[in-house]
Amino acid sequence: MAEPGASPTAADGVGWFPGDGSRTAHYDYPLPEERVARYPADRRDRSRLLVADRATGEVSDRRFRDLADLVPAGDALVLNDTRVIPARLRGEKPTGASCEVFLLRPVAEGDSPDSWGNSSGPDDGPGFGRRWKALVRPGGKLKPGRTVVVSPELRVEIEAFAADGARVVRLVGDGDPRELVERHGETPLPPYIDREPEPGDRRRYQTVYADPRREGSVAAPTAGLHFTDGLLDRLREKGVEIARVTLHVGIGTFRPVDEERPEEAELHAERYRVSAETAERLNRVRGGGGNVWAVGTTSTRVLETVASEEGSYRPGHGETDLFIHPPYRFRGVDRLITNFHLPRSSLLMLVSAFAGRELNEAAYRHAVEGGYRFYSYGDACLFL
Repeated sequence: MAEPGASPTAADGVGWFPGDGSRTAHYDYPLPEERVARYPADRRDRSRLLVADRATGEVSDRRFRDLADLVPAGDALVLNDTRVIPARLRGEKPTGASCEVFLLRPVAEGDSPDSWGNSSGPDDGPGFGRRWKALVRPGGKLKPGRTVVVSPELRVEIEAFAADGARVVRLVGDGDPRELVERHGETPLPPYIDREPEPGDRRRYQTVYADPRREGSVAAPTAGLHFTDGLLDRLREKGVEIARVTLHVGIGTFRPVDEERPEEAELHAERYRVSAETAERLNRVRGGGGNVWAVGTTSTRVLETVASEEGSYRPGHGETDLFIHPPYRFRGVDRLITNFHLPRSSLLMLVSAFAGRELNEAAYRHAVEGGYRFYSYGDACLFL
């Protein structure tokens, strides 16, 4: 079996979604290494789009720009407008030894590192301050009281341990901490991309509709990376409602489910926000007989968090640790646009719950055999 976070290959002896889905091992599939996209497509909307119809079981090949022809007028497309921060800070200890600080989320002054805090910023959580929860490397050396020198104008002081082994750190330097991190931080590319970040990743590992007021993700909502402003304009002109929610994607999105059974696993909580305007717009679409299309698993988790049993939406903000896996009855999502996900991941389990195991297997087989590109910079899949 491949190492956690790596891609399994046919040589690993992994079967195609073996079993009935009751165990984590049932969410394995073989993927040739060359199918993992290390760079994005030349143009966002020229990515391939696999379309899988839950009613007929039919699987077909399109381009992402064809989405303007596939979404009917009167339906709603829900985008996650979170913004990815350049969360990886590389530096040195005063001894000259290399080290790294990976920012996870801000922590308000006086708050516990394991709570979300009470201060209110644009995303209804702590703003972009100097105090952060972070991962550090090497963990054994960076204890409270140590300092990481990122540049002459920015250093990171290790303040305390968090309950989960992470650290509470403080950004120290003249100037606004947001500007310092933007200047010295690196794009937090997923480990399976297996290369150093390049200047172009600052733009391409960010959706075109990311809201600067909603910064806080350490991973991109990757289904949204395929949209262009032009494609969104075509959808609006057609009469498609474009709605926004926010979910700040955490580091847990990269981690495989290690528990033997999915129901034994717990997801790390992530901050979300649904405005009254968005809830009203989606309720109006549903009330008029339209469908709600979730762009990505992140938007899906938000919608399912705020949807009632009857399928209406309520505004709100907070944190969600909702883990969607079979069996699950969807209340807030009618259509799903998503990328292709890692084996044994919570994201693949969510997609299996939505599509059904048989169609999901057919879609992934078709994608592998048809040369689709996988994971964050890869192609997309639409489940109707």
